[in-house]
Formats: sequence, structure tokens, C-alpha cells
Amino acid sequence: MINPEIDIFLKVWNEKWSTLPKGSGPAERRTHFEDIAEDMRLPTPDDVDCSKEHIVDTSAGPVRVRVFRYQNDDLQPCLIYMHGGAWMQGSPETHWDITARIASWNRQTVISVDYALAPERPFPQAYDQCLAVTKWVKAQSKDLSVDPDRISIGGDSAGANLAAAVSLALQGTDDMPMAQLLVYPACDFDTSRPSMVENADGPLIFVKDMDAVNAMYCPNAADLKDPRAAPLYGADHTGLPPAFIAVAQYDPLRDSGRAYAETLKAAGVDVVLDQGEGLIHGYLRAMEFCSDSVTKLEEMSAWLRDMNDGKIG
Repeated sequence: MINPEIDIFLKVWNEKWSTLPKGSGPAERRTHFEDIAEDMRLPTPDDVDCSKEHIVDTSAGPVRVRVFRYQNDDLQPCLIYMHGGAWMQGSPETHWDITARIASWNRQTVISVDYALAPERPFPQAYDQCLAVTKWVKAQSKDLSVDPDRISIGGDSAGANLAAAVSLALQGTDDMPMAQLLVYPACDFDTSRPSMVENADGPLIFVKDMDAVNAMYCPNAADLKDPRAAPLYGADHTGLPPAFIAVAQYDPLRDSGRAYAETLKAAGVDVVLDQGEGLIHGYLRAMEFCSDSVTKLEEMSAWLRDMNDGKIG
């Protein structure tokens, strides 16, 4: 049974999306999503400064990042965060509630990446930008007042896909993140998994839409098995950073996340897998309505805090 508090969130969420005109394309969806997220945004913790932005030059064009920083002058651990949104919508602003709370609860810096969006800017542009930002944070750690030895990476949904892919690309290098926080990740594009069948009609995301969405991100079908787009297909996962992988029981992507957790475990990577009982894809958006959504983010933050403090790994 889906947590009944999620139903309250879904009622509000669906009502707000119902005002999007039929036939709207990605650009219209983006604008609508920004409006909905701003309207539903929770109060920002008083101890977090969200005002600073940077523009990072990359091979895929300049990318904006917004800094969520706990307000002190200490050298802080850092989480590089990629938002969800099916690679075609979303921004640091739509996921403000998540990043601001991690920054506050963990007394750390969170750098949220406004990466390139499909279909106008398909794979590998978002990946290339996120990879470049991750290297930039390490190189600019002194100016950012973050500890270069305590830089983690994370994201939700499509953003978790990008975080996992970047970690894989930096495997064994000095730029490899310390930890991975992967929230309801899309780790491959296999729509035949049991969770895809069980949860074909969502809620929130629907299997019938996935082929079209995936094609916007990867118009070249061969790229759907490129490890930069589908990190589950990486040839070798040994030596990757410890991972917290959060899936949701009623999410079509559940088994993709579980498969990635098992792949990492088989490669000797330390993994915490949270099964998200009673929850759906995107449940962190429901924090105003669902106490379990808040609890889950607190648990993710606590794991990351332990990583920051050297208590894990």
C-alpha cells in the first residue's frame, strides 16, 4: 500500500500539473515545473546562504551552479548535486528544498548544477557538464572554502543517473568523489524489469512515456547502453565510492536502482540500499505532506554526514 500521506501530495501535484495546456512541449513543461516548484517551496533554513552562483566553462558550454552553504567560515565538506527531471526539465531552483536541507542539517556546502537539458541539448552534453563541474569543484576548493578530500556527488532520478555516471568516469582518479548519494536512480533504460510492469501507471512517472523521454536524451539508440548514459553497463565498478542508493517500492525505476546496488556490492563497493517501502518515485517532493519523506532525507543526510566525518569507509 502506498503511504496514504503520499496521496495528499499527489492530489495537490496533479491539480497543479492539470493546468499545463495539452500538447505542451519540453520548453512549456520546464516553465510550468519551475512555477509549481516555486509555489510549493518550503521555507529555506535560516542558517543556509543560497545567494551565490558561479558559471563554469565546459566543453559542452557554460553551466550555472547555485551554492547552498551553511553559514560559517569553516572549511566544509561538499556535495555536488544534480537535480531530477527526466533530463529535460528541472533546475537548482526546483530542487531547492532538498539541497538547502542537506546543507543545513550537515553544516556543509551543496553545489547544485543547472546542466544542459534535452531534447535541445541531448546526451552527452549534460554528462560532460556534470563531469566538468565535479573537476572544477576540486580545483576551486580553496576559493569555495570546501575540503577537497570531502567532496561527494549525488542527485535524484535523472540527476542520480548523472552522478553515478560521473563517479564511474572518475574511477580511480584524484577527482573521484568520496561518496555517491543516488536517489531513485535511472541506471539503465530497461523497461522490461518487474518494477516497470508492476508500476507501469506510476504514480508520478509512467512507463508508456519512457521511450519518448529516453529518445530525447539519447536520440542515438546505441547510446542507451553507453556507460556514460547507463552506468549499469560500466565494464568495471570496482573501487567506486561508497554509495547510498534510495529506491521506492512503487517506482518503475525501483529495479534499476536495485540492480545497480547489487552490481556495486558484487564489485566490493560499500552500499546502503534503502527500499523506500510505501513510497513512490519523486517522494522527496512530498516533504510538506509526508513525514516519511522527511525521515528518508534525514537518513540520507545522516549517512552523508557520517561519510563527511570519516565514520564510514
